[in-house]
Amino acid sequence: MVTTLLILALSMIFFINGKLRSDVVALCALALLMVFDILTPAEALSGFSNSVVIMMIGLFVVGGAIFKTGLAKMIGSKIIQSAGQSELKLFVLIVLVTAFIGAFVSNTGTVALMLPIVVSVAASANISPSRFLMPLAFASSMGGMMTLIGTPPNLVVQETLSKAGFNDISFFTFTPIGIVCIIVGLLVLIPLSKKFLVKKEDKKKSQDTSTRSPKELAKKYQLAENLFRIHVDENSMIRYRRLNELNITQKYNISILEVRRKSSTQGRFLKTVDQKLAGPETEIKVDDILYVFGSFENVSRFVEENKLSLSEATTTELAGESANEKLSVREIGIAEMVLMPDSKMINKAIKDSGFRDKYGVNVLGVERNGEYILSNIKDVKMQAGDLLLIQGNWENIAYMSQKQSQWVVLGQPLEEAAKVTLDYKAPVAAAIMILMIVSMVFDFIPVAPVTSVVIAALLMVLTGCFKNVEEAYKTINWESVVLIGAMLPMSLALEKTGTSGLISNALVSNLGSMGPMVLMTGIYFTTSLMTMFISNTATAVLIAPIALQSALAINVSPYPFLMAVTVAASMCFSSPFSTPPNALVMSAGKYTFMDYIKVGLPLQIIMGIVMILVLPFLFPF
Repeated sequence: MVTTLLILALSMIFFINGKLRSDVVALCALALLMVFDILTPAEALSGFSNSVVIMMIGLFVVGGAIFKTGLAKMIGSKIIQSAGQSELKLFVLIVLVTAFIGAFVSNTGTVALMLPIVVSVAASANISPSRFLMPLAFASSMGGMMTLIGTPPNLVVQETLSKAGFNDISFFTFTPIGIVCIIVGLLVLIPLSKKFLVKKEDKKKSQDTSTRSPKELAKKYQLAENLFRIHVDENSMIRYRRLNELNITQKYNISILEVRRKSSTQGRFLKTVDQKLAGPETEIKVDDILYVFGSFENVSRFVEENKLSLSEATTTELAGESANEKLSVREIGIAEMVLMPDSKMINKAIKDSGFRDKYGVNVLGVERNGEYILSNIKDVKMQAGDLLLIQGNWENIAYMSQKQSQWVVLGQPLEEAAKVTLDYKAPVAAAIMILMIVSMVFDFIPVAPVTSVVIAALLMVLTGCFKNVEEAYKTINWESVVLIGAMLPMSLALEKTGTSGLISNALVSNLGSMGPMVLMTGIYFTTSLMTMFISNTATAVLIAPIALQSALAINVSPYPFLMAVTVAASMCFSSPFSTPPNALVMSAGKYTFMDYIKVGLPLQIIMGIVMILVLPFLFPF
């Protein structure tokens, strides 16, 4: 018992210190438990096969897909913009929208998604973003209390009750608690944020061209007006021929930018279209869709002479993709680069630059002295200071950025590629998320929650809501997964050595005689205090078994006690390091540690008092 408590104490010290990553600390504690024979290797590693850990991995993937398809951003942006210029209305909407998304997506993912939206909306409304960002982080935690999957402590509590033989908690069991949290949060945060969180903002707005998104670049260079989709028919003159044989650019003064064709390797429910940059060795096949850049007259002549057909302007081959976004930037991107004065490309015609052959990129337009050159691009002689709009695979554009002596690629191509959302997959992601929730909500569907989450995560990958499997893996916060997997056996060690029983007996002997309300209060504020120093999930893992034993010791229902644990673990606002959302907004909101004390500590105390009074009504003793 003494060794277990010492390992736990050392873990807490290192968690508080923060010099070692929390997952490394947890793994070290796990290793010590095995070294001292407190846990067998099977017991120590059992946390990584726990359904809570598996469910968390699946939820990270599902949440990542909702982000990557632009679904949550699309919903959030439209609702937030409806606030107009009213600061109070905007504040309330930000909290409500964030809480709603946080009910179904991890609170860290919710904040990561909403943060750029809120900053943008605040700037357009001429309001300091710091007024909203800390409430945004708190709202994501409050929204997480709405559903079973909203926050990891909810899953921990559900697992604890299930193992003890009590009825499983349903998907919306936490909803009444979440509603109370959001109401209390709004009432407290509206005055506190206005008093303490308004920062002096620099009114100067930079107009750096490096921040232009691909869509903004497409609009700037009028790509939509000069881009045409051409279908290769069975009797076409160019079928089964390579582009370097056809000399299309010289003959018609147009450029074939992309070739899209039906994928031969994927089924009907997966991605059905391959997107390829048109290169010299590209072979044209029947039913290919060619994306051609040039004037309408030249494109029409090319179509007529080669027995091709112009596709309708109102549709594209990708379902859900609008006509004004015909040039996709999912796999093939666009970027601007400026020619340096000593570049070898100065006074060279674009057709002689070798950009396509050497670097795999096309030049779509040139900006020179504020004017745009969009026609006869191949004959344009480049000058120092020219801005070239280039198109190619994101990797090729990133490679070009390494040639800084010749030119400078504006922005970070690979970062821009990561920002591109698969908007046409948003309905698919929405359908999968709804099916997952339905299967978890209704008891008559004989599917375990962890099974629903795993299936939903797989469907998100298989239906193309991610560009590839690697991208899905990147959405998983492995530090959190390892932390929880390594800390779950700690509760087993505490129970096995009698430590949990000792702590629960101490609580019961000191507070139990005063009634269940006082005992629950002690458990609540013990959890709340611990969460200020170690992660909320680790705290829930450690305190949940103690709360269960304490309730059983005085012969009352464990439900209000376990609910007190999950609320106290999730509603920790007084430190920037207590939860990932709090830390995420710290630099963006220019907050100090004292800002969290001024706003978060009163909210945390008031929330605790309200919950102590409300929980026995929602879950009687």
